[in-house]
Amino acid sequence: MVTRLLLAIGIASIGLFAAAPIAQADSTDQKFLAALQEQGITDQASASHAIEAGHFVCVRLDNGQSASEVAQDVMQSSNLPEFHTGFFVAEAIYAYCPRHRDEIPPGR
Repeated sequence: MVTRLLLAIGIASIGLFAAAPIAQADSTDQKFLAALQEQGITDQASASHAIEAGHFVCVRLDNGQSASEVAQDVMQSSNLPEFHTGFFVAEAIYAYCPRHRDEIPPGR
């Protein structure tokens, strides 16, 4: 009886795992990463780190920081040159928080 119960639980578990989606970057993430790569911007940690950083740009804008303030912080924490920093922040806004597009300084 215990064997049948364990077998039923095992079969049910296999079904649950088979139905679980595999985590991967969605098309927005892929476009964001492609835009960065096109400009020669790569995250030394990982692609998922770059995606998280892009989302964090939006969190900071939502909390009242200006795009320029966020860009300054990104530049200081990442050692990216100024142009790449501005591009990163602008692409993060385009990809993840287009509600902040009007905050992108001209020329970005």
